[in-house]
Amino acid sequence: MKKILLACSSGMSTSLLVTKMEEEAEKRGEEVKIWAVAQDKAETDMEEADVLLIGPQMRFMKKKFAVTAEKVGIPLDVIDPVAYGRVDGVAVLNKAIELIDQS
Repeated sequence: MKKILLACSSGMSTSLLVTKMEEEAEKRGEEVKIWAVAQDKAETDMEEADVLLIGPQMRFMKKKFAVTAEKVGIPLDVIDPVAYGRVDGVAVLNKAIELIDQS
């Protein structure tokens, strides 16, 4: 099972994206756990995740999260702003899986 963590300012704006990603994963028969948290909970939840994707509005926090991501051994990236704005669960799921497979 792939565990995908999304982080945004409050954890609310990514909730619809989580739903879209779960729908796509189900279509593909992928076993995933996808959840979204606010920025202050992201570092704690990284320990349970295989990848962390952060909302584009938080790209300035990537360096901060990178320290913890490196400690726990997971990849980290910023969600593409276009995919985020379109709530493109397919694109974001593809990116998450690609990062997990490369790690």
